[in-house]
Amino acid sequence: MKPLIVIALAVMLPCSIAALANPSGVTLLGWPALLVLAVGAYCLQWLAFIPARLGETERFYDLTGSMTYMAITLSAVGVSPSTTWPQWLVAALVIIWAGRLGRFLFERIHQAGGDQRFDHIKVSSSRFLVAWTLQGAWVVMTSCAAVTVILSSAQPPVGVIYAVGAMCWLVGFTVEVVADRQKSQFRADPRNEGSFINTGLWARSRHPNYFGEILLWSGIAVMAVPYLSGTQWVVLLSPLFVYGLLTRVSGIPTLARRGRQLWGDDPAYQSYLAQTPRLIPRL
Repeated sequence: MKPLIVIALAVMLPCSIAALANPSGVTLLGWPALLVLAVGAYCLQWLAFIPARLGETERFYDLTGSMTYMAITLSAVGVSPSTTWPQWLVAALVIIWAGRLGRFLFERIHQAGGDQRFDHIKVSSSRFLVAWTLQGAWVVMTSCAAVTVILSSAQPPVGVIYAVGAMCWLVGFTVEVVADRQKSQFRADPRNEGSFINTGLWARSRHPNYFGEILLWSGIAVMAVPYLSGTQWVVLLSPLFVYGLLTRVSGIPTLARRGRQLWGDDPAYQSYLAQTPRLIPRL
């Protein structure tokens, strides 16, 4: 598919969802506030793309995405007609996740000296721009449920649904943090050079960090349920988008191809693939 078509779709579809999810009467600069914040998320990516393309570097790619999450979340708090503690909690959960993951990815890419996924992308202006635009789509789609809650003027009682969502976020966040830490420690050990990780959470799932990511955003969507009405229910596509992207597009498929290239002929790796669930950890 041509880059311009990909960029158009990556902007129009998330922005359409943002317009549908916007709480009634909440505007910014005369436009639906959620739509304006979505456009702002894309603008931040495109601004960051300019120096990244000139320097042919992806080292600030993930950090820019994380900072964009924080920016639109805090902006939503500032625009919200009234912010109660349940709305503040949703905002805090997004900021905590973005800050932790942004720092982790930033440190990892600098220690590694780059990200192999971008080797053949950053030398092409059109393909590199697509990558930055897709990051904007990722930010808008995953955060739309949280931002809808923050902007809402509704004051629903905090009940079981909200609590269940918060618990899902906590479990997902914990799994993601532990999985990332275990993999970092594994890679830091010289004895493991050239080996694949199959210990800790990675012995129970081939991609426990992605499981945690999907679970925590599902938790945010569940927390949003008491605040939703009418076309706002479209934000429940958020965790489905995260699941689809990580399992069908850029996450698991990319790592699976790399794993086959590195260890495809290794009997131990073949056994690991056969005995270990792809995503949902084995209890």
